[in-house]
Amino acid sequence: MKAAVVDNNKFIISIKPKPMLDEYGTGAIVKVLGCGLCGSDIVKLQTGIAKDGDVLGHEVVGEIVEINSNTNFEVGDKIALGHHVPCFNCQYCWSEHYSMCRHFKETNIIPGGFAEYIYVSEEHLHNTVFEVNLNLTDVEASFLEPLACCIRAVRRAGIRDNTKSLIVGLGSIGILMGQTIKAFGNQVYGCDLLYERVCLSENFGFDKSFHIKDEDSALVEMQKFTKIGFDNIFLTAGASRCTNFVVKAARDGANIVVFSSVKSDAGFKNNDIYYRELNIMGSYSPSPMDLEDSMRMIEDGSVKVNGISTIYPIEGINDALADTLSNKIMKAYIKL
Repeated sequence: MKAAVVDNNKFIISIKPKPMLDEYGTGAIVKVLGCGLCGSDIVKLQTGIAKDGDVLGHEVVGEIVEINSNTNFEVGDKIALGHHVPCFNCQYCWSEHYSMCRHFKETNIIPGGFAEYIYVSEEHLHNTVFEVNLNLTDVEASFLEPLACCIRAVRRAGIRDNTKSLIVGLGSIGILMGQTIKAFGNQVYGCDLLYERVCLSENFGFDKSFHIKDEDSALVEMQKFTKIGFDNIFLTAGASRCTNFVVKAARDGANIVVFSSVKSDAGFKNNDIYYRELNIMGSYSPSPMDLEDSMRMIEDGSVKVNGISTIYPIEGINDALADTLSNKIMKAYIKL
């Protein structure tokens, strides 16, 4: 089968063996129709976490072509999925830190979504695989996992009624995060260095977004909408310089959710956290319950995902990578 394989921090198109259900016994073989290019895929390439020969990709939409399962899935079903499964029976799961579960981290689809076929385990089928409504396009369905990540982040923030939230970084995740907050009934504001993304966010229902020409002028503009600062801030931009800006934009006692990784060891200052009682938390990946809610919200239109992705053939995956990094596009969908 054809696959996009990691080679020297980029992709090469290679022929790999198709996974065989006989090798695993139970589960399903899925023909991949398409897969979103996630920011975490790019981080893995840039940092060397992804090794030569790896197949990345996890925002999968596909069709079941072989199955041996006691679930209700059948050959021919179109599905979208989450790629990790928690054990539900460890200290992490009991405390609802499902993405910290060691079993969660060890489970995955095989070999990865940027391949023509993948193996999906029986426990995936039971917990993280969802049939796609025929009214949804493949691209829309590919947002199942990234939207679920945002749902979990918003829930972790514990947003109270009549509060104001700020999204710092209006890429695809920022747009999804803001819409999730609105779907939960709260006000949301955004900011970005790119003016076109500021405009786009308001088309997706943000109450107001700010173009950051420089930090000081942006903060002055924000004070017209909240004099004491924002109650909740979601850091979705992977830039270390954003941490100081986030602290300046937050009110005392605010919740700050970190939903991005940075290349350096830059972080929040101890005394800012201590004296201002800032609540800093990370949010990393969704639970099966978040995936279920994500599918429902995509289906009922609570969160709109059209107009975010640009489609590339698998042979153009390096162009998709370059265009994403240069901000030419917001998000790539790789069609197989």
